[in-house]
Amino acid sequence: MPTSGIPKRKPSRPPELALTVQYGARFARLPSRARFGKWARAALGKSARITLRIVGAREARALNRRYHGRDYATNVLTFAYSERRPLEGDIAICAPVVAREARARGVSRDAHYAHLTVHSVLHLQGHDHERASDAGRMERLEARILARLGYADPYGGEERGERREAKRFHPSPLTPHTSRKHGR
Repeated sequence: MPTSGIPKRKPSRPPELALTVQYGARFARLPSRARFGKWARAALGKSARITLRIVGAREARALNRRYHGRDYATNVLTFAYSERRPLEGDIAICAPVVAREARARGVSRDAHYAHLTVHSVLHLQGHDHERASDAGRMERLEARILARLGYADPYGGEERGERREAKRFHPSPLTPHTSRKHGR
């Protein structure tokens, strides 16, 4: 049988994820470990060891104050420890802030948890939103991943053929921000 002379590529293996989910306090209607794993895997491009911790406002505020000098509870904090393979990092998601933001934005809690999980896993892989061009690229990637998971574009996307004006991340109590070099 003739061959084309092009060697066949081995199918690439999906990245491996070692995910530990910690529930730091009791909160109503939290996603399961399996859902957090599904969302993290959807955003993962490299193998990783991640600890994802659901925290209360007090713990989120203390972490944000200690590592960012900001004295309020924020929705998510991402701590990348290694950019080598496998990636290593921690994610802290504040349940009361997520619930408040989901209500204010008119989205389900699961949709907001999915968005923050995807957002944080992208940060662990080196994506950021410090410059407008980087923010736009990261937002489009988040929107594509969330669409594959069945969630709407958290940034609005294109509606009724209108051109989208990108909503940029600006540090505030309602937006995620990260620490790339925490813990070294």
